[in-house]
Amino acid sequence: MKFEDILADIDGFGRFQIIIIVISFLGRFTMPCHFMLNNFVAAVPPHHCDISSLDDGGMFQNLSQAERLTVSIPVQQDGTPSSCRMFEEPQYTLLSNPTNTTGTITVPCQNGWVYDKTTLKSTVTSQWDLVCDNKGKNKVTATIFFIGVMFGAVSFGSLSDRFGRRILLLVSYVSGMLFAIASAFSTSFLMFAMLRFFTGFCITGIIIISSVLSVEWVDIEHRKLVGVIDSLSWTFGNTAFAAIAYLVNDWRWLIVSVTSPLILAIITWRWMPESARWLIAHGKLTQALTYLQKCAKINRKGDCIYKLQTETLSSIVVTENQDRSYSYFDLIRTPKMRKLALRTGILWFCIATTFYGISFNITGFGLNIYLTQFTYALIELPAKIGIYYLLDKIGRRSCEAGSLLLAGTCLGINIFIPKEMSVARTVVAIIGKGFSSAAFGTIVLYSSELYPTVIRQNGMGFNSFMARFGVAISPLILLLEDVWKDLPQIILCCVAVIGGMVARTLPETRNKCLPETIEDIEQYLRDICGKLVLTCL
Repeated sequence: MKFEDILADIDGFGRFQIIIIVISFLGRFTMPCHFMLNNFVAAVPPHHCDISSLDDGGMFQNLSQAERLTVSIPVQQDGTPSSCRMFEEPQYTLLSNPTNTTGTITVPCQNGWVYDKTTLKSTVTSQWDLVCDNKGKNKVTATIFFIGVMFGAVSFGSLSDRFGRRILLLVSYVSGMLFAIASAFSTSFLMFAMLRFFTGFCITGIIIISSVLSVEWVDIEHRKLVGVIDSLSWTFGNTAFAAIAYLVNDWRWLIVSVTSPLILAIITWRWMPESARWLIAHGKLTQALTYLQKCAKINRKGDCIYKLQTETLSSIVVTENQDRSYSYFDLIRTPKMRKLALRTGILWFCIATTFYGISFNITGFGLNIYLTQFTYALIELPAKIGIYYLLDKIGRRSCEAGSLLLAGTCLGINIFIPKEMSVARTVVAIIGKGFSSAAFGTIVLYSSELYPTVIRQNGMGFNSFMARFGVAISPLILLLEDVWKDLPQIILCCVAVIGGMVARTLPETRNKCLPETIEDIEQYLRDICGKLVLTCL
């Protein structure tokens, strides 16, 4: 007997499952906001050296602000004022002849910087002067956050397979909220960086646990829909984040604003059920029965309640040894499972690197950062709706591979579009973001279907680790534009293409039952290999 048979009797997509999806949606709303937070809290506003030290008490005081900047700040080759250097002393001759800079001596900023607060009232950049020689720290804050996410994924994946989905979800909610709020009141850059690490470590559990919990409670027919809905929560959060960032332009209050939805998630957690699949897999049949009966009652399948007995559940073959504890080593213990873990890990890395490499570059095309963020988020909607209809038409594997290859194509096209054509470059980037978003929307569902119940959270934890590793290096890839302007685009293009090729090597899961044991995976992949050999013969 299969768990899907029980779900069919008690309704695998009724009011009970909708409650799970809604509660998960509330918790997941804050995730894209924190993932994209660095685009705004670490944004670099226009700035120049503080020139107050050049005030000699004479002629300088009688000049207008524009004239003071003319005699104090050198002009770069592109005609814009320098952000990092100033004249050693006022050059009054530039008032009559602005191009005559012969013999002038420039020095690094001596007394800090002055920031334009027209768009952004306050950022960590202006708070701790993370510009010029310290500009790399802007990208490092994002990398530190995602390193936390990376290790959190491994930890929560393993712990939720050992102690259950539900309790670890609450731990993630509470700890993530506390560290995020604490980071908003940081008094130094080091303190901020450390708290962002722990924020990333804790909130990552929300992603991997809620996704798996939703998939494990629905039937085969509706798994696709649940996967897309979970993905759309990300789109909704990203879209709303652009508006929140526009309205709240102080970095401290922006962090508080995007974290506050977790309060509602914590309140509604009491109605979140444990995974019945996990309970059965660990021999907790009485608890599983309680949740299944509750599901039947809420779904108005009362006639099925009395048919559910622990003896019925014990007939479900889900694990070779219910007393055994599974770990990450089980991902590499058997040959087929090992190959599956390697391929999905590489694929998650490629998708995340591509997706966030595009997403973090909202200032790279010369347009308004709020509009770019909003458009980047909005393009995800048609991409994911399109994926919803294609997942059953052409399958998970083709959707994944096609989306990545098309994203790589867009990145490649942008290499050849002149930098002056900022609108055209932005349009192509937005289309590429849409394809990468489609790839992300597919991989979460795809991976949940590939891994067996007994190590599904371990598998998702490992995949999330690989994805966050890709996200962590994405800001560093963008820094390579100082070496060669097109180098980041070339790297991201290659990564997307490699991901598309790896996706083609994975098995199709369309209309297949979720595997319960590692042996299910070994047998399934052996059958596929056998069919391929027969086809070749």
